[in-house]
Parts: sequence; structure tokens; C-alpha cells
Amino acid sequence: MKNKEYKLEDFPFHYKLSTRWKDLDAFRHINNAVFLTYVEDARIVLLKRWKINYQERSLIVASAKIDYLRQVAHPSNLIVAQKISRLGTKSFDINSVVFIENDPDPVCKSTVISVAYDFVNNKTINVYQNIIDDYNL
Repeated sequence: MKNKEYKLEDFPFHYKLSTRWKDLDAFRHINNAVFLTYVEDARIVLLKRWKINYQERSLIVASAKIDYLRQVAHPSNLIVAQKISRLGTKSFDINSVVFIENDPDPVCKSTVISVAYDFVNNKTINVYQNIIDDYNL
């Protein structure tokens, strides 16, 4: 499926990974459930960038949506391209698009809604400034 709507260069954050044998399903392609794990792995890198500490300065996932555009064979080198696509007061969206390295056509796209959260006081809080700064990239 050709999808020119998404281009790798339109995303400021890139996370590279390789498929694993265990990612295959009975149809001998990467299992759909695994793609959310790839997106999660890429998001963890952003969490480190934002100095999330899982206590008073943390994030929770409110929603995760993924659309599959085409199959991926193993082995493949992948790039998860990410950007913050929506910024609210207490929440924001991370759009992720997965590409096979050196192939301009995406294999899946995802939107994760994240909420800034203070686990010490058990409440939502305003989005952190460094996330706002990354939104403006």
C-alpha cells in the first residue's frame, strides 16, 4: 500500500530497531500485536529525553490506537518515527509511524494519548515544559 501522507523526514524523533524471530506469527510475518511494543520502545526513549521518573514527574497512557498498513517480513530493520501532534493542558498525543529502513512507505501508524501525572499526589498535572518545547520542533 502506497501512503505518501507520511514521510520519515516529517518526524523529529527516530528510533531504530530490528525485528526478532519471536515477533513472527503463524503466517510468517511480524505479528500485529508486536507493533505496539515497537511504538512503546520508541516512546520509552522520549520518556528518558523528558526525564520522566515514574513518581512525581510521570506520564500515563490514556489511549493507544494503531492502524496496520502492510505486512513486515523477518528479518527487517525498522524505524519508528515520532512527533508530538497535539498538545493540551494536561495531555498530548504522540504520533508514531513505522517504516522499514530505506523504504518510504510506512507499515503502520499509531497515536498514543499521554497524560502528565503526579503519582505522589495521585493527580493529573500540566504537561511538562520540555514536552511543550518538543511539540514546537
